Amino acid sequence: MKFGVTIPNNWGIEDPQQVLAFGPLAEELGYDSVWVMDHLFNNGYIRERLDGKPYYNPLATLSYLSATTKKVLLGTSVLVLPYHNPIELAKYTATLDQISGGRVTLGVGVGAMTEEFNALGIPMKQRGSLTNECIAIMKELWTNEDPSFHSRRWNFTDLKFSPKPVQKPHIPIWVGGASPGALKRAATMGDGWHPSGVAAENYSISRREIQELAMAAGRNPDSLTWSARVEVEAHGAPSSDRAAGRARISGGDVNQMIAGIAAYQTAGVEHIVLALNTGEVPRITELMETIAQRVIPEFR
Repeated sequence: MKFGVTIPNNWGIEDPQQVLAFGPLAEELGYDSVWVMDHLFNNGYIRERLDGKPYYNPLATLSYLSATTKKVLLGTSVLVLPYHNPIELAKYTATLDQISGGRVTLGVGVGAMTEEFNALGIPMKQRGSLTNECIAIMKELWTNEDPSFHSRRWNFTDLKFSPKPVQKPHIPIWVGGASPGALKRAATMGDGWHPSGVAAENYSISRREIQELAMAAGRNPDSLTWSARVEVEAHGAPSSDRAAGRARISGGDVNQMIAGIAAYQTAGVEHIVLALNTGEVPRITELMETIAQRVIPEFR
């Protein structure tokens, strides 16, 4: 099993250098990947947690980390695709893949915060189609020497797009979410599945459904990467009412962490991303070190 850890770009840490220092630390400790989150406004549950404190841009954060690390995978968990221009996103991420030597993985999702969709003026009922179109456009730009795309929203042809990503055929796209639409999207359009807050037993059930959907679509399910973001409660209790409704493991007991991660491994998870739910820098450091020294070796 591979291990990732979240970089706290979303926890209101006032000094960005403290956030960025966790990338090299993760690599030094032997983690396989580092991950950042995506929101544009501090509203809804984000405002409840941060109010006006910083929520750093995920791709800017990864761009910096691409220069201060050498081996770790650089991932998003997840980019909310309806918020982004797919052409600009394809350009940025292909550039980042070049800069980092082919280390980018895009976890993507449709989004779920009504307040943010309203603030951005994006119809939430169109989030699924916007996401599907964004994935299709990025793949077209990344893989076709003469890309073209035609839809109600987008119409381009007779042009060139560069740079292409280092990774072939394109940057891996791991689809987040556990709704029926997300499972179908992972099976038919994704290179992997990357839900958040899903219990191990439910992960196993949905994984089988994705495999069946992939085979029905003529895809080989063995080509998919099976990942999950699992919340680690840094202080032994849910950090919010929202967190209380999501599957999580306690960060207070090493044996409980090992047992919790083992359950996900049994469910089929190949790459687990541990989301450390705190903005306290010393506690994040302590947890990262404890997991690296006492938990990860049990799975290697």
